[in-house]
Amino acid sequence: MNASFPRAEIWFVTGSVDLYGPDSLRQVDEHSAAIVAALNEGGEIPVRIIAKPVVAGRDAIRRIMLDANGADDCIGVITWMHTFSPAKMWIGGLGALRKPMLHLHTQFNQRLPWSEIDMDFMNLNQSAHGDREFAFIESRMRIARTTVVGHWSEPAVQRRIGLWSRAAGGRAEAQRLRVARFGDNMRYVAVTEGDKVEAEMQLGFSVNSYGVSDLTDAVAQVGDADVTGLARRYEEEYEVAAELRAGGERHACLREAARIEIALRWLLEAGDFGAFTDNFEDLGLLRQLPGISAQRLMADGYGFGGEGDWKSAALLRIVKVMTAGMAGGASFMEDYTYDLDPGRGLILGAHMLELCPSIAAATPRCEIAPLSLGQREDPVRLVFNAAAGPAIVANWLDLGNRFRLVLNQVTVVDPPEDLPRLPIARAIWRPTPDLATSAEAWLMAGGPHHTVLSSSATSDLMSMFAAMCDIEYLQIDERTRIDAFANEIRWNSVYYHLSRKI
Repeated sequence: MNASFPRAEIWFVTGSVDLYGPDSLRQVDEHSAAIVAALNEGGEIPVRIIAKPVVAGRDAIRRIMLDANGADDCIGVITWMHTFSPAKMWIGGLGALRKPMLHLHTQFNQRLPWSEIDMDFMNLNQSAHGDREFAFIESRMRIARTTVVGHWSEPAVQRRIGLWSRAAGGRAEAQRLRVARFGDNMRYVAVTEGDKVEAEMQLGFSVNSYGVSDLTDAVAQVGDADVTGLARRYEEEYEVAAELRAGGERHACLREAARIEIALRWLLEAGDFGAFTDNFEDLGLLRQLPGISAQRLMADGYGFGGEGDWKSAALLRIVKVMTAGMAGGASFMEDYTYDLDPGRGLILGAHMLELCPSIAAATPRCEIAPLSLGQREDPVRLVFNAAAGPAIVANWLDLGNRFRLVLNQVTVVDPPEDLPRLPIARAIWRPTPDLATSAEAWLMAGGPHHTVLSSSATSDLMSMFAAMCDIEYLQIDERTRIDAFANEIRWNSVYYHLSRKI
């Protein structure tokens, strides 16, 4: 499952006015083309930007916005007012637009040619107040947008546009994503439940259940030659325990894990699914809980959620798309237990088996060990420590009247001591601002016990994505204070109550 932007594009729409003659509009068009070429060549923006003809009238503006809505490859629109563009012309177009929008507040020239400035120059280069006129109508119409200010050649400006384009790619992925659930949720668990219809209405992705029998039927159809080939790849790519290697006493378990992976891939590819879930309480005739298969599928870009957690699965896939090509990785995760030593304040994160090797510090080791849950054969899994460095943990929850995305900035650290008796993948992190404050804030927000841990995504990226999806966003970081955080939750509750679309 490719997690990238191979066909995505962003439209660059420049506003002007037909007051100064065709030569002026021609110069505006040339300037826009030069800016787009520089943005595409800058290396900071992973999505191709397309320069559109300058618009200088209400009909042209509305038409280009409708065309953007209908273009499958267009994931967002960048707007810039090169000259003064009377904002009433934009009402119809902005009201029609259904794609994310970035308002770029820039101008063609970086420095003013002081000794050469005349009224022709002033009439042409009016972005300083043209964008203010445009921003008024955006605000008057309550148009959701990201505003980026600065010269288009500056790396910081291009990086921010690149971040926004990644968020727009995430929203586009959410609109098309299909999540397959093999079995239902873990019984009696609350936070992994939710309104799948509302999720599709607001976020776009569809979630549907498939019987575990569909998976076991596919497992039965996998040929031995395919299993042998994948088992050999395991031995080539990982440090495989001797008992699991060809000729080892438990090699049959490795082959069964490979058989499950092949069957899962068949089903996910056939259904064009980008994410999936399983549930240890609903394994049917599966001989072992999918462990290494879920891990390897995540590494290839699929979203995954254990225990039927479709919201985690969807968010993981979206994060993988948004961070395609960036350093680091992203994984399904669970806050498992704390180190409450006053000098440490750490969280040990893991799951039963399923962490993505994209976050691994070194080549994973392929092992087998008992698992008390599931009542099946011992499952094969990849064991590793997560790479140290800055990261985020995040997930969204269904509050009934809205979705809320909660994020905590963290620092992944090396294990303070060895973990010789813990045969699973794990991550240890220090939350900001500290363990007590972050945990209290997370609990106040109702944050889920499952999360997505990412060493590539940033809080800026996630907040942009949340804004594009019109969902509540709460961030826990070094500035978090509990009284202010509690007030933010209260104010958000009022806002979302008053802004509900009935």
